[in-house]
Amino acid sequence: MDLGVGLPSTIPSATGADVLTWAREAEAAGFASLGTLDRLVYGNHETIPTLAAAAAVTSEIHLTTAILIGPYRGNGALLAKQLATVDSFAGGRLTVGIAVGGRDDDFTASGSDFEGRGAVFDGQLAEFRAVWSGAPRGHAGPIGPAPARAGGPPLLIGGNSKAAVRRVVQHGAGWISGGGGADAFGKGAGPVRRAWSEAGRDGSPRLAALAYYALGPDAAGLAEGYLRDYYGFAGAYADHVVAGALTTEAAVRDAVAAFTEAGCDELILFPCSPEADQLRRLASAVDVTSG
Repeated sequence: MDLGVGLPSTIPSATGADVLTWAREAEAAGFASLGTLDRLVYGNHETIPTLAAAAAVTSEIHLTTAILIGPYRGNGALLAKQLATVDSFAGGRLTVGIAVGGRDDDFTASGSDFEGRGAVFDGQLAEFRAVWSGAPRGHAGPIGPAPARAGGPPLLIGGNSKAAVRRVVQHGAGWISGGGGADAFGKGAGPVRRAWSEAGRDGSPRLAALAYYALGPDAAGLAEGYLRDYYGFAGAYADHVVAGALTTEAAVRDAVAAFTEAGCDELILFPCSPEADQLRRLASAVDVTSG
């Protein structure tokens, strides 16, 4: 299993300098990927320019949106162009984890239709395929830049609904789970594997997941402070997220083992503090070359 690390770009206290430090140090430490979270109504850095900046200061580590919320961005052609641009800067290192999203305030703030987001998302996914295939759109031809890889960046579709599984099979290279732990990952991965096989897709879907961690003397306090703020919209679910945070080195290693056993291909560990010491503690706690 590949081990990635989340950038602290969703932590309100993180600066741009913090994010770039994490990008450089994560690559030097040997992590497989850098991940980003995504929302609009919060004090976070925006995902797409964040990954463009990370691409500019790294050369090998992969970049993953885990996840990008598609529908409130509206225009599928423009979003396809933006993602292809990041992938161009990254030399083909971008993987797009993407889903419909579930916070209505993000949609209200962007003037988007929350109830109709599933249909919008389906249209965006079809638009990605058309744009990245080089379909002509006007006098100048296709929408560029040309993809760094044939077909464009691979898509990991998030969500546990029947529609999400359908989208994985129709449009995706695989599926990405939320922060519910290895058991939730295993339950969600089963229907994806079955649908993939039943549809006659070649090979196996790539299966990814994320988890939250904090290490060091105030690990529990860091995790609770950040996660209760970030998941404040979710009511009692915030308790579940806080309880699942990995706050000891042993807990991190146990989680890595559990996700590996469940068949996860990539686990991205997101920090609860932007301090670079958190990245260094994580690198000391796990074998980043285990994939």
